[in-house]
Amino acid sequence: MAGDYYETLGVSRSADKEEIKRAYRRLARKYHPDVNKEAGAEDRFKDINRAYEVLSEPELRSRYDRFGEAGVGSGAAGGGGFQDLNDMSGFADIFESFFGGFGGGTAQTSRRRGGPVRGDDLRLDLKLDFREAVFGGEKEIRISHLETCETCDGSGAKPGTRPSGCSTCNGSGQVRRATRTPFGSFTQVSVCPTCNGTGQVIADKCNSCGGKGQKQETKKLKITIPAGVDNGTRLRVSNEGDAGARKGPAGDLYVYLFVKDDSEFQRDGINILSEIKISYLQAILGCRLPVETVDGEVELLVPSGTQPGTVMTLENRGVPRLGNPVSRGDHLITIEIDIPTKLTTEERELLEKLAKIKGDRIGKGGVEGFLGGLFK
Repeated sequence: MAGDYYETLGVSRSADKEEIKRAYRRLARKYHPDVNKEAGAEDRFKDINRAYEVLSEPELRSRYDRFGEAGVGSGAAGGGGFQDLNDMSGFADIFESFFGGFGGGTAQTSRRRGGPVRGDDLRLDLKLDFREAVFGGEKEIRISHLETCETCDGSGAKPGTRPSGCSTCNGSGQVRRATRTPFGSFTQVSVCPTCNGTGQVIADKCNSCGGKGQKQETKKLKITIPAGVDNGTRLRVSNEGDAGARKGPAGDLYVYLFVKDDSEFQRDGINILSEIKISYLQAILGCRLPVETVDGEVELLVPSGTQPGTVMTLENRGVPRLGNPVSRGDHLITIEIDIPTKLTTEERELLEKLAKIKGDRIGKGGVEGFLGGLFK
């Protein structure tokens, strides 16, 4: 190691054991490879460990003070440098407790093995017509996902052959390396570079899937849309995601629903909104007229004297409640009244007679103004 051990830890030659320990902990946090990804951080971390191993042991420190690096040698610290621990599968990983949670991913990785792995979940966005969202039903979709290769049955090996255990990691899929710290031995776990974490090596790869054990396939599915779904509703279709590696279970398919706008209807929760325009005579006299609903055409009774903006309710003609389709919202119809801007001579005469009967004076605005006043 180049440089002075005291300079490496940033302490004076008279520093006591506690000062050396504090300096080591501070630097170890900063330069640990799982925390610091900068170039040279790992080498710096090794230098820090080596310096601490020597200066934390009174006998080694004394020999280093007298003879320098030559007095302690590469093995004087009891073999505390990095060493291959492939055969120590039960070795404890203390990084998480030492660094307050930075090692969560390392601890998780250490539990992985080259066995079956669950496939990835997939997402599909699906657009529905307004009535499809209201009433639900079956819908055919097409998805592209990974399926287990039928030729090799997911092994990735050519039929008649089989994968062999990885000699680098002894089939564990992981390479472990360790170093000593003042708090015990520390284990660093990484994916085996030879088998890429599978624990197996395939000498003769399947020609159909190229040794992956999976193939991308397009598939048709029929899914059931529940009545009453709305924008953003998510449906889960179990086991229709990507196939798992090494015969692991498949992931799930998540279908996100989006409802197209409708030219006639709008939605407010489980209620349906629409508008209808009637003539001023229909509003004055009342009427019965057909209106469109999601269930088809029904008759609406408009009472006499109906005012503009009146909201009329058709009960149980709305959207079924999601999860309880027997319960439905209402259809709310807003009444708009068409007041004419031009009248025929006959219409004007009749309306002027009506105005006289009512005793209304027709001033500025004429009969048209009178009609507007009827609906204020």
